[in-house]
Amino acid sequence: MRLSTAWSKFCTSKTIAKSLFTALAVGALLASGGTSPQVAFAATRSADATYTTEGVAKVSAGSAIKALATLAVKGRAAKTGYSRQLFSDGWGQIGSCDTRNFILKRDLTQIAWRRNGTCLVASGVLNDPYTGRIIHFVRGLKSSLAVQIDHVVPVSDAWQKGAQQISSAQRYSFYNDPLNLLAVDGPTNEAKSDSDAASWLPPNKAFRCAYVARQIAVKAKYRLWVTAAEKYAMQNILASCPAQPLPSN
Repeated sequence: MRLSTAWSKFCTSKTIAKSLFTALAVGALLASGGTSPQVAFAATRSADATYTTEGVAKVSAGSAIKALATLAVKGRAAKTGYSRQLFSDGWGQIGSCDTRNFILKRDLTQIAWRRNGTCLVASGVLNDPYTGRIIHFVRGLKSSLAVQIDHVVPVSDAWQKGAQQISSAQRYSFYNDPLNLLAVDGPTNEAKSDSDAASWLPPNKAFRCAYVARQIAVKAKYRLWVTAAEKYAMQNILASCPAQPLPSN
C-alpha cells in the first residue's frame, strides 16, 4: 500500500472516531442534566477548529474616540454561569497554525522555528507593548510563561458586558481573534487579570492609546458594552491622542 493512501485512510478513520466520540460526549452531558447545551458545545468543540468572523460586526476604519461614542454604556452584568469553556476549550486554528503560535509569529522578531516548520515558534524576541521591555522568548515548560498571549478585552469582562447574549460560535471567534490578542510579558498579563480600562492600564504609558483603541475595536466588533467608569477612563486616555485609529487585526 502506498504511504499516501495509508495516511489518507488513517486520517479518515481518525476523523470518524473523533466525530463519534464528540456525539457521544454531547449526548452524555445533556442526558446527565448537569450542564447546558452551550457548555456541552464548548466542552466538546475541537481545539483545532478554525477561527472565523461569521456573524460578528464589521468594524469600520476611523478614530477610536468616535467608535467609543457608539458603544452602549451599561452596568456590569452578573458573572453567573461564566466559564472559559463557553468561549473555547483551548486555542483554535488560524490557517495552518494554532492561535498561540500565530500570534507569536506576528508579534515576535528574530524567530527560530521548531522541527523545520513555520508554526511552532522555538524562540524569538518580543518588544513587550505592556512594559516596553525586550524579552527573549525560548519555548520550554517554564520559560514559555515569560511571554503570554493576552486577551486585550478579558474573557470574563466580555461575559459580563454582552458576551452572554452572543452565540457560541461568536464567543469562540472572540477568544481566537487576532484583533483581541497580543503577545505580552507574562507577569504583567497575570497582574492585569480580568480588569477593564477603569482598573488597569499598561505600565508603558506610550502604549495606552493603542491599547484602549484595540479594546474599543473588539467591543464594537462583538457588540459588547462598556461601563460608565470604563468609558470615562478610555476618554481620558484618548484625549491625548484624539486621532488614534482603530486597529484592524
